[in-house]
Amino acid sequence: MQWKLGTTTITRIEELLGPLFDPVQFFPDFNPAVFEQHRDWLYPDHVDEAKNRLIASMHSWLIETPHHNILIDTCVGNDKERMPYRDWSGMQTGWLDNLKATGVTPEDIDFVMCTHLHIDHVGWNTRLQDGQWVPTFANAKYIFARQEYEFWKAERDRPDPDEFLQVNHQTFDDSVMPIMHLAELIDGETSLVDDLLTIKPAPGHTPGSIAIELNDHGECGVFTGDVCHHPIQVVNPDWNSAFCELPDQARSTRRDVLAQCRDSGALMLPAHFGPGHAGHVRENGEGFRFEFQSGS
Repeated sequence: MQWKLGTTTITRIEELLGPLFDPVQFFPDFNPAVFEQHRDWLYPDHVDEAKNRLIASMHSWLIETPHHNILIDTCVGNDKERMPYRDWSGMQTGWLDNLKATGVTPEDIDFVMCTHLHIDHVGWNTRLQDGQWVPTFANAKYIFARQEYEFWKAERDRPDPDEFLQVNHQTFDDSVMPIMHLAELIDGETSLVDDLLTIKPAPGHTPGSIAIELNDHGECGVFTGDVCHHPIQVVNPDWNSAFCELPDQARSTRRDVLAQCRDSGALMLPAHFGPGHAGHVRENGEGFRFEFQSGS
């Protein structure tokens, strides 16, 4: 699926799509009455009623400009040890083939930007070659926030992790450290790629999460990472995921980003929304609603 903004083409590169998460476990504030209230648009594209699971997508965004190829977020990756996340451990998906099907090869990527360093956003930073983790995009500059890197580096140095912290350690070791010689750490709001992209702090889900704003000939898109995991959070922006490190900050950032997208008319491109995948934030009384804008 592709979207055009100015001279830029945006393509969704799929890794996984389906009923992945139990809403009761995923949303600490889950209320089934809210799902029922929004049944007309939630089912079946965004909630699988039979399995009682949130439908979610794991995908990257490929940005093709007249001069550069940029990849935002790199999913889970193949061959990674990710227990206790059993379904993500040792995965074998066609993500790399999906990228190549666009006509862009890993060698063609100029920039890789990770909105944060969770396991489902950095996996394809590296690939397994002769028993070693090597950069998948050897010609690219990898970019993420210094605050994010320093947070996870400090977590990596903590002794005696539980099994869930251990998988974060593994992720840091196999998907972040092997590319640091190609990495640039940024501080605060930063313009990149001929001022086409602006990286903006979006803390809350993680301390150093970023959003990435694209402006091209008066058209705007915002790559929001995990500011919102699921479209129900657009209409209920106080709902955090169970994985938000700074809950109060996450709620504040979510409202700010949604208001920015509403006011600017920007195309919002989240990391995990199901079918439709991208769209516009519209006013809905005192709140927001999401209007999907399907790509071609």
